[in-house]
Amino acid sequence: MKIVIIDDEDRARKSIADLIKLTNHNLQLVGEGNDVKSGIHVIKAQKPELVLLDINMPDGTGFDLLKSFEIIDFKVIFITAYEEFAIKAFEFSALDYILKPVDPAKLVDALNKAKQLVDQENINLKLNALFANLENSGSGIKKLILKTAESIYIVSTSDIIRCESDSGYTNFFLVDGKKILVSRNLKDYEDMLNGFGFFRIHQSHLINLKYIDHYSKIEGGAVIMKDNSTIPVSRRKKDAFLKLLEMI
Repeated sequence: MKIVIIDDEDRARKSIADLIKLTNHNLQLVGEGNDVKSGIHVIKAQKPELVLLDINMPDGTGFDLLKSFEIIDFKVIFITAYEEFAIKAFEFSALDYILKPVDPAKLVDALNKAKQLVDQENINLKLNALFANLENSGSGIKKLILKTAESIYIVSTSDIIRCESDSGYTNFFLVDGKKILVSRNLKDYEDMLNGFGFFRIHQSHLINLKYIDHYSKIEGGAVIMKDNSTIPVSRRKKDAFLKLLEMI
């Protein structure tokens, strides 16, 4: 796999290059860039299969670089300093990233993952979701990538009524009646959607609070959602949930 590194820090590029040389995975470093302009040039000249891309550079951002290409025909791993909102945006958009300073083990994991991908997995779709989330940072992240065995969906968080655990998988139930099964566990989405109006009401259920119709006290308590689904409230979560209801 041909790789290009684009980072304005000489030390970061050298460190990553050394790690690539040490891995025995048929990885070939074919070029480097230290800013947006040189990055665009090296990508066009070398046609890499994978680009390790810094976010903040002297003449712009890694996002500016990507927007200069009409079609992205290479895989991307972002390299970034910690910024909570940007990290959330990457996670929502199902894009790989490595935090600075680069952890060698995490870089190797990311490279291995990139090698295993058969193609770019609709990276243009994922980047569209990322750009939408970053551009709407003031109003919160709204676009979530959901990957199934057959398709990739861009879903607005406001269109998710609830999520339900299914043997290590997660079912998403949407306002249009669609049901999407993805191969990630509910805990991943509980963490991801924390702070976006969702509540883990039961071991198997994560709900969007704005789609609660009413709470029923019958048989220990249950929530009736606006799609007419009945969701049990676990004893452990009941007090916290009832306090939350008073605040809505």
